[in-house]
Amino acid sequence: MPWLVLGVSVLIALILAARWFVSADPKLLARVLKWGTFGVLTLVAVFFAFTGRLALALPFAILLLPLARRWLRRRMGLTPGGAFGGLGGFGGRFGAPPSPGQSSEVETDMLSMTLEHDSGAISGTVKKGRFGGQQLVDLDLGDLFKLLDECRQKNPESATLIEAYLDRIAPDWRGDEGDEGEANGATARGAMSREEAFRILGLEPGADQDEIREAHHRLMLKLHPDTGGSTYLASQINQAKEILEGS
Repeated sequence: MPWLVLGVSVLIALILAARWFVSADPKLLARVLKWGTFGVLTLVAVFFAFTGRLALALPFAILLLPLARRWLRRRMGLTPGGAFGGLGGFGGRFGAPPSPGQSSEVETDMLSMTLEHDSGAISGTVKKGRFGGQQLVDLDLGDLFKLLDECRQKNPESATLIEAYLDRIAPDWRGDEGDEGEANGATARGAMSREEAFRILGLEPGADQDEIREAHHRLMLKLHPDTGGSTYLASQINQAKEILEGS
């Protein structure tokens, strides 16, 4: 009987999903498929566990681990907080305390940005301009938009970093704008030095090829655009790897 109920439920779900699939927005579809898979695997694992089939529940639980870890990293890495006065559903302060592990740094004319490898948290300091000397975490969403406008006028390279930061703390801030601005901005960066490449990968100068590949792989797991990461930061990580491997 439990198998019959499960089979009928799956069949109904597939029919409804197929009808919705043909008219869904591609971006929404990708998000729904990812978390829908998470939900289905969770339900199946719980079903087997509660019916005493722990041996069958275990493989599904193992499949859930990567998605669960990714979700936890995002929740712990950049957690919105505080009251924000009606802009996009986020508070005036963002982020989490930096982890004690490795970090990557990117410097521009107006910004200094750091990515903590352990938590995935992005932090930054404004070096000059209207908000010079302030931490990004201390700016509310309205101030971040003002900073973005200022960077677009004075230093487009810095603007791409602010866009990447906004993508992490407020994924829907672009509306219908999409990722075109970020992707175009990624190509505006000048030549990268070896010192900067080491900083981006979170390595000390003189790291060997195995360490470079390992750092690149670890960062891309966190920041690849296909997993909700930043196109700009991913391009910087790839460029850093190419520079260090080509030397």
